[in-house]
Amino acid sequence: MFLYHVHDWQQACLAPVRMAAEAAQAACHNPLFPVAYSPAARVIAAGAEMIERTHWPYSKPPFGIASVKLRGQKLAIEEEIVTEKPFCRLLRFRRTAENSELAELISHDPRVLVIAPLAGHHATLLRDTVRAMLPEHDVYITDWLDARMVPLAAGRFDLEDYISYLMDFFRLLGPELHVMAVCQPSVPALCAAALLAEDEDPAQPRSMTLMGGPIDARAAPTLVTEFAEVHSLGWYKSTVIQAVPFYYPGAYRLVLPGFLQLQGFMCMNPGRHAGDQFKIFQMLVRGDDEAADFHRKFYDEYLAVMDVTAEYYLQTVERVFQTHDLPKGNFRWKGRTARPEAIRRTALLVVEGEMDDISAPGQTRAALDLCRGLPMPMKQYHLQIGVGHFGVFSGRRWRNSVQPVVRDFIRRQQAAAFS
Repeated sequence: MFLYHVHDWQQACLAPVRMAAEAAQAACHNPLFPVAYSPAARVIAAGAEMIERTHWPYSKPPFGIASVKLRGQKLAIEEEIVTEKPFCRLLRFRRTAENSELAELISHDPRVLVIAPLAGHHATLLRDTVRAMLPEHDVYITDWLDARMVPLAAGRFDLEDYISYLMDFFRLLGPELHVMAVCQPSVPALCAAALLAEDEDPAQPRSMTLMGGPIDARAAPTLVTEFAEVHSLGWYKSTVIQAVPFYYPGAYRLVLPGFLQLQGFMCMNPGRHAGDQFKIFQMLVRGDDEAADFHRKFYDEYLAVMDVTAEYYLQTVERVFQTHDLPKGNFRWKGRTARPEAIRRTALLVVEGEMDDISAPGQTRAALDLCRGLPMPMKQYHLQIGVGHFGVFSGRRWRNSVQPVVRDFIRRQQAAAFS
């Protein structure tokens, strides 16, 4: 239980190393330094930066979306907190048009809630997802809070609470809402929609897009699913669950620390990450700062992680990856069974990546079979060739190939609702 303390102590001990690396970079980039422009200075500066970045404690980056363009005109973007709960803020990216004609046009755009995963990374990991949707949609996102910053007095937060949050957000944003669940939240999003459907609640979403999520982890085994199957819940409790140290606002809360999750992410593809770091080093030595900056920004985001509550993590491992409650028809929420077959009004789009090694093709597609109460015209499947897990919702292929499919699907459902 002292692993968290050891990690923070290590970070504190490495502070002088980071300072020395910063000083070396400053000296080698100083034009008054006699050898500043020499190959040797570039190698030293590049090496110093890699040392600094390896040991830097990364914090949550901003979304940083100031504007987007629609029909050649600028839409100014401002973040707005719609509502706030102990473990999540619901953010809206409010758009402001330059003229009244454009303002009238965007006022009729579909309202879309992007459900960010609560799996170690901040919601800002979906920055590219949000940016691509903003020109033609009124976009909201679940901005989950770092559990180590939530006081113990706020109480527990588990998988069932996650579903309750989503149902509250669905009701708040209205009956014509379109939902996009990226990766892990595919399961709670489907459960929330099913529970609302069974109650014939008017807040049922108009459409739901599930992207690369473990609806049925048995359908296509990966390293993630195999790891969960061979380790008992007791192993997780004794090995990875830690108490937040006393000097954080969430002192003594039991969590899965972000730094342990990050180690798990990195260990899945150690060769690729090591290769990327060497590429950055080579770019810096060559003076190719623009290309290096692209990789820097990716790792600034990727290495910024957050803690999640122990109860939420353990429930997810058990019910999603070990007992497979949802596909077996056994998923319970506050004593009720979530029945996807009850969904009849919420159109469903499933998106998977051909090379996804986290939620492999087939895991998310299982939702189409579970929602057997939906007529076929209200179901759609898209397999994006040539992308892995992150390529489903971020990057060039997301913007050029996946997002147009999602946009057109939402537009069709929006049009059907008012026809």
